Amino acid sequence: MRRVWVTWLGVWILGACAGRGTFPSPTAGASSPEGELIVFAAASLTDPFQELAALFQQEHPGTKVTFNFGASSALRTQILQGAPADLFASADEKNMDEIVRAGRVAEGPWIFATNRLVIVTPASNPGRVTTLMDLARPGLRLALPGPEVPIGAYAREVLARASKDPAYGADFAERVLRNVASAEPNVKAALSRVALGEADAAFVYRTDVTPAYRGKVQVVEIPDALNVIARYPIALLKEAPHPVAGHLFVELLRSPRGQEIIRRWGFGSP
Repeated sequence: MRRVWVTWLGVWILGACAGRGTFPSPTAGASSPEGELIVFAAASLTDPFQELAALFQQEHPGTKVTFNFGASSALRTQILQGAPADLFASADEKNMDEIVRAGRVAEGPWIFATNRLVIVTPASNPGRVTTLMDLARPGLRLALPGPEVPIGAYAREVLARASKDPAYGADFAERVLRNVASAEPNVKAALSRVALGEADAAFVYRTDVTPAYRGKVQVVEIPDALNVIARYPIALLKEAPHPVAGHLFVELLRSPRGQEIIRRWGFGSP
C-alpha cells in the first residue's frame, strides 16, 4: 500500500509542476482500469469524445465511459456542488480556472485542442445574413447563450473587437445584442434552433457544423482579425472515482491517435 501511495504522490508533484504544458505518464505498471469513467465535457466535444470513448472501451473492456455533456459553465457549477466526476474538459480556460481555484483539480489542466467561431443561418437564410455586420440589422432573430457560457463569451469578444473598428461602429455590439431572441443553454442548442428555422443566426464553433447539419445550415465566416481562438483544457479532478482510467483517457486524448480524431472533427492542435 505504501508503495502505491508514494507512486501517486510522485505523479501529483509532476502534474503540479507540469501545469498546462506537459502531461506525465503515471500509468506505467498500473493495472487495467475497471468501472465507470465519468467525464464532464463541453457540448462542442460530443462527437470526438464519443469516438474516443469507443476506442478507449475497446482497449479497456473492463471500463465504461459515461459522459455529461453541456455548457462548461453548467458543468463547472455541478462539479463545485459536489457532482462525482473523474475528468473535466472545458471549452474555455475561465471555467477551468474556477475549478482550479476551488481546489478541485488533482492534476492538470492540459490544453488539448483549439477551435474557432463561425456564424450559422438556416439553409434558406431568411435573415439574409452574409457577413458579421448583418447581425446588427433590426428585427434579426439571434440565438445566443449568455456570457457565462463559453460560446456566449467568445461571441461577445468578437462583437467587442468589431465595435473598435470604425467600419462596424462603436455601438455594433449593442445593436447585435438587441437582436438576441433566445438565450440558449449551450452551443448545440443554439445550432439546433437555427437548423429548425426558429432563429435567423447563431454563433457556433466551426466544429459544430458536422455532416449532419451541412444540409440544414449555411456558414458565414468571421474575419480572422475579429475572430477568437477557443482553447480547450482537461483536468483530472480530486476525489476522482477512477483516477487510473482518467489518466489513461487523457493519455489517449493527447496521443497521436487521439489528436488525429480531434483534428478529423475539425479542431485545431493545442
